[in-house]
Amino acid sequence: MASIDLDGRVAIVTGAGGGLGRAHALSLAGRGAKVVVNDLGGSRDGTGAGSDMADAVVAEITGAGGEAVANYDGVHTWDGGQAIVQTAIDAFGRVDVVVNNAGILRDTSFAKLEEPQLDLVLKVHLYGAFHVARAAWPHLKEQGYGRIVNTTSGSGLYGNFGQSNYSAGKMGQVGLTRTLAIEGAKYGITANVIAPVAKSRMTEDIMPPALLERLEPEYVAPLVTYLASEACTDTGRIFSVGGGYIARVAIFEGDGVAFDGVPDVDDIASRWDEISAVGSGSVEFSQGVFEQTGKIVQALGIDLEG
Repeated sequence: MASIDLDGRVAIVTGAGGGLGRAHALSLAGRGAKVVVNDLGGSRDGTGAGSDMADAVVAEITGAGGEAVANYDGVHTWDGGQAIVQTAIDAFGRVDVVVNNAGILRDTSFAKLEEPQLDLVLKVHLYGAFHVARAAWPHLKEQGYGRIVNTTSGSGLYGNFGQSNYSAGKMGQVGLTRTLAIEGAKYGITANVIAPVAKSRMTEDIMPPALLERLEPEYVAPLVTYLASEACTDTGRIFSVGGGYIARVAIFEGDGVAFDGVPDVDDIASRWDEISAVGSGSVEFSQGVFEQTGKIVQALGIDLEG
């Protein structure tokens, strides 16, 4: 099998000043891509800004012989998305890959959720993915090639206490991804989404040290680079990834029940077990973000007691 090669490709990675985004940018550059390292330079809750984080990653890439430029625009605005893509066009003349990774946290229980906790989280996670992908879309269509990698999470797929805002934004990226896969098919554009479990400033204070040691972002980045390559033609798919574990996540629909006419509520109740069934007993469903992480722990044989 030929080695995965991204020579001549131009990739944008949002939120690439640290954590997963930094790992993605370094991995893409390591395979020959020219990279736009986007990072607003803010804190975990989205406040503040600065250029140091993006500049440091650019220096890492160029120091290793690669090509990269920094961009400091926020993904949360339409103009920010346009400016990020324009940076790629101005610096490298094209854009081939968009990795939507930027994210913030403003956790609170649903009962205490207020507009400020909802608005910016959705704008960064969901609107941000729209903004950057939409700005790149005309370029991808015109050249007949593109790769989009979005970022959901276990919280988006399965839910998590205190993260209704974050979960909604992350699950929204799944719907966006699947529609982009459909609309992009005839233009050679693929779109996939990852649900990473990794050490980052968003998880470092909620996971045990023994687990964090195995969940370095570098375990996730190779999957992103593969999905961003010409070699990968799969599209519209979801992947759980972390610590060397990778699994496809799928949305299932059961055989269901067909009623002859408008069903009575009691009819529905009497056949609820059939309605709720989704397939054979071999199908295993995660019931929450901690169960997703637990599957990774079990698959990798990580000892959390040691």
